Amino acid sequence: MTNEVPSQHPFKVLTKPTHVGFLLLQNFTMMALSSAVEPLRMANQLSGRELYSWGLVSADGQPVKASDGITVAVDHGTRDAPEFDTLIVVGGVDITRSCNRTETEWLQALDRRHTVLGGICTGAYALAAAHLLDGYSISAHWECIAALKESFPKVNTNSRLFTIDNDRITASGGIAPMDMMLHLISMHHGNVLATAIMEMFVCDRMRNPADQQKIPLRHLLNTAQPKLVEIVELMEANIEEPIELCDLAEFAGISRRQLERLFHNYLDCTPSRYYLKLRLERAKQLLKQTTMPIIEISAACGFVSTPHFSRCYRKYMNQSPRQERAGTWNEKADEGYEEVLEGETLYIADAPSSKRASPRSEPSFGSVKIGSAGRPVMSATGTYL
Repeated sequence: MTNEVPSQHPFKVLTKPTHVGFLLLQNFTMMALSSAVEPLRMANQLSGRELYSWGLVSADGQPVKASDGITVAVDHGTRDAPEFDTLIVVGGVDITRSCNRTETEWLQALDRRHTVLGGICTGAYALAAAHLLDGYSISAHWECIAALKESFPKVNTNSRLFTIDNDRITASGGIAPMDMMLHLISMHHGNVLATAIMEMFVCDRMRNPADQQKIPLRHLLNTAQPKLVEIVELMEANIEEPIELCDLAEFAGISRRQLERLFHNYLDCTPSRYYLKLRLERAKQLLKQTTMPIIEISAACGFVSTPHFSRCYRKYMNQSPRQERAGTWNEKADEGYEEVLEGETLYIADAPSSKRASPRSEPSFGSVKIGSAGRPVMSATGTYL
């Protein structure tokens, strides 16, 4: 899996409507389809122009049943489908059995005509099976990631919400396709329109390609070991006031030595180091996504002092909290800190049992005027015209 977010793409500011096709596979997810189509509809509504048109396609032109049992009529079969600028495969449940030869050959034909191809939810699997994702970085629903990696080693599968890599656009499940479409609309017609669409959908932020899916813990740890999963869930639920390791062991009904053995056998680290990693990752999220002062972030992540937090952060993240927030790297910024943390005693707050959190399982009428260059027009006061 590549660690870098692909930045190259063929999309430019558009001055003519974009025609988008959606290939519905059997048992596709309605949520993914709606999340992809609705931003296009709202873009047209707010702009007062047809910026996008779309059509639904199935292999034979017959209605397709979604995973929720609703049967959806389509506009075309693969034989009579018009030319699309972009074709997005909408996957869902049981994806390994959902794509047939007719659909595969059609997708390959679209690729030869240089159509932009995409997949949402598990739709990337169908593209990978047609050998249309070899060498590309792609996103897919977390349930599909292991299968993709195992079956298609030439595909650079990641766990991000969505990925735009040249002429391939892929998104994971749920509402992640909305983030991808908003991102594309912003690239096509400007951020003002994309922001207006978010406001209409009561969406507080447009997530970016670097954002990760929240993968269920058992998959993230690559184990279903119940005691380990239970302990890590407790750790994640008690970041601000960390629980002492002996208490974690007691809650899980095991000894301190058994606790340490679990982490060594399954995660190849000590419980203290793993807990520290969780707290620093939470701090990184707060630094990048909020305006909280660093001293408050330090306390929110269970550190006894801001200097201690800064030293730990620099040790494990290779930059200081201030550099993380500024998005810069300066090797000499924290010169003078020389510290070995392996033997350091971690701060563990003595949180009363009653205050410890319990982990929970994861299982329009507005308008925007579009100018002649294809971008929204704003007034001198910053309002939409």
